[in-house]
Amino acid sequence: MADLDIHRNVVRQYRASLAMLRQAIEICPESLWLDERYPNRFWRVAYHALYWTHFYLHGSEKGFQPWTKHRPDAQFFGPRPSAPHAALALVEPYPPTVVLEYHELCLREAETRVPALDFAALSGFSWLPFNQLELQFYNIRHLQHHTAQLADRLRTTANLSVAWVRPE
Repeated sequence: MADLDIHRNVVRQYRASLAMLRQAIEICPESLWLDERYPNRFWRVAYHALYWTHFYLHGSEKGFQPWTKHRPDAQFFGPRPSAPHAALALVEPYPPTVVLEYHELCLREAETRVPALDFAALSGFSWLPFNQLELQFYNIRHLQHHTAQLADRLRTTANLSVAWVRPE
């Protein structure tokens, strides 16, 4: 019989998606981590994916508490939506070990926050006009989008692959 515990299933999808991102971070060669041939370096794509995963797991903008090691503007690839003409801060790249610390925090957040969500409630973000359940799909889809970008970069530049992770 199919498991219809939606909260549990959403957590399982977060775990699997985050596991794939973790693989990409762990196998990334140092030379690719900081490779300037890419407008968005590997470290920044990984950090961006984790930041927004963490952000949307909070259920509202006002409820968000940034990670203690967050560096201003590290989550952006380009101009801030709220200030498109303002210059972004120059950000010192995070090393993989520190990004993996953030990864662990995001995993714990998914495991503790998702079970408490009211999936029928509004997303909590004015720019996302849908409910909390769809917000989780949106968040996981964003995480997988960037994980796929990194997996492709690993495959084409270093002939390394990120294995598919089945939910557990």
